[in-house]
Amino acid sequence: MEHNPKDNEIDVSQIDLEKMKEKTAENPSLLPYAHTVGGAVIKPEDEGKIKGQAIQAMQEQTTIQMKQLYDQMQVLVEQAQNINRRIDISNRIYVAELRFSPIIGRTYYLYERENGEDVLSLIAPNEWGRSKKYQKHLATVKLLADHTWEILD
Repeated sequence: MEHNPKDNEIDVSQIDLEKMKEKTAENPSLLPYAHTVGGAVIKPEDEGKIKGQAIQAMQEQTTIQMKQLYDQMQVLVEQAQNINRRIDISNRIYVAELRFSPIIGRTYYLYERENGEDVLSLIAPNEWGRSKKYQKHLATVKLLADHTWEILD
């Protein structure tokens, strides 16, 4: 049996254009399904699943960002606490007994006497030996150029 190429030809005069218009879309690219045999398969998605995944991704990302902010906040809180400690120690030094003129850049030692008065000294806690005169060592400090005190311990 021989194949005749004329067998595959379409007789254009037989085509009913009105029926064709009923069976075709004006904008096939807007159809919610593939409009040709070779078109991509379009499957309806579970909208709840899509939203659930989006919410989960959003929550993970915002949790990471909140942790970063919390960590930054912790650093700021520690810095504020250190400044408050410096203020407290500086105030105690400036009302403490001073029998010398402190020199910028030198290390000094702040003690509390048994009667509650503070004393700034040149002598370190480990240098007192048996003649320890003070109840409590409060801080080891260094006088800075702006006349604030850096706490060394």
